[in-house]
Amino acid sequence: MITAYTNARLIDPASGLDEKGTLIVNGGEITEFGANLTVPEGAAVVDCQGRVLCPGFIDMRAHQVDAEAALAGGITTVILQPDQTTLIDTDPVVERIRNRSENAHTVHVYPMGAATRGMEGGELAEIGQMQASGAVAFTDCRKPVADSQVMRRLLEYAGYFGALIVQFPQDRGLANGGIAHEGEVATRLGFSGIPAMAEVIQIERDARLSEMTGTPIHFALVSSREGVEAIRAAKKRGVKVTCSTAPHYLHLNDNAMEGYRTFAKVSPPLRSEEDRLALIEGLADSTIDTLVSDHDPKSEDVKRLPFGQAAAGIVGFETLLALALAPVHAGKLDLITLLKALTATPAKLLGLPSGKLAAGAPADLVIFDPDKPWRIDRDAFRASAKNTPFDTLPVQGQVWKTIVGGEALYGGE
Repeated sequence: MITAYTNARLIDPASGLDEKGTLIVNGGEITEFGANLTVPEGAAVVDCQGRVLCPGFIDMRAHQVDAEAALAGGITTVILQPDQTTLIDTDPVVERIRNRSENAHTVHVYPMGAATRGMEGGELAEIGQMQASGAVAFTDCRKPVADSQVMRRLLEYAGYFGALIVQFPQDRGLANGGIAHEGEVATRLGFSGIPAMAEVIQIERDARLSEMTGTPIHFALVSSREGVEAIRAAKKRGVKVTCSTAPHYLHLNDNAMEGYRTFAKVSPPLRSEEDRLALIEGLADSTIDTLVSDHDPKSEDVKRLPFGQAAAGIVGFETLLALALAPVHAGKLDLITLLKALTATPAKLLGLPSGKLAAGAPADLVIFDPDKPWRIDRDAFRASAKNTPFDTLPVQGQVWKTIVGGEALYGGE
């Protein structure tokens, strides 16, 4: 079936395209796009009414698939973290996830494999076998590889396979026992702190190891001004480093913990207002390469506890776009730069065929209205849990349709 998406604002961050036009889909692939196209005879026509049409979002960090929530958020590809009930640290587990995804007729799911066996930071996992089975990168999730010699060997091993290592940037020693950003708010609330220096030390050590081995490294969830500066300095030296952050770090600071609000407990912790502004600046100048949801559904049973005992994590699929658009509406971030961090850059880092508008590329697309106002309502979430600090927040920007393999799996008329 041929479908023509007409009257769209076509944005392709990979090429810099931003123009009004039409995009044609046939057989799950993009066939052509641009201004002044003739709609093929017999094609189904979808009038986008001036909305943005761009590649579907690729979320590089999610702890659960939650397919319906992902589609509602414009996400067409979910990169699943290895911290599952059955740990993703062997090739049979990777194969099972990939096979399930290919047969599910919904969002694409690619796993990240564990970097070390059992995510214990000692023996290296079978990276080559997992990569051959479909793993797109390797990480110990929220457990940073602490041993420098292990990380060196891991990078050398990954370099042989051309595999991407993803490190959680938090020095274990400095973060030990901490539950919040080390600062005034934590002191007032009586929380043990995690200093921003814990992030910097991990980044600087591993950037040096990346430089030593020549193997690229990606840092997940940079949260501080000092962390952004460390990444910027490493890039300036020519080190092959990339990094990500999440919308909640762009939108909130550690004041969100006031009143001991556990729905604002995340890992790494929300930091100061100075840090928040530095993250926006880092995303705007592409020091920060990708934006992720860090979608991590948690039940009321583990969130509504005293702050020190409550689990860290928030749901992020359905609020990803609207929260990320806030700095765009504030004039601090270009729309095409934001969309690149959600599409072309993660596709390039992970070696995926999507993330671009191109003839022959997969028709994994999102159509959204960047200006539509709405109010976040946790009770309306499709996610398996409702743990968000953004309930009732007024936002702008909403997904209209999400298309996977040429088929609209989310959206109205």
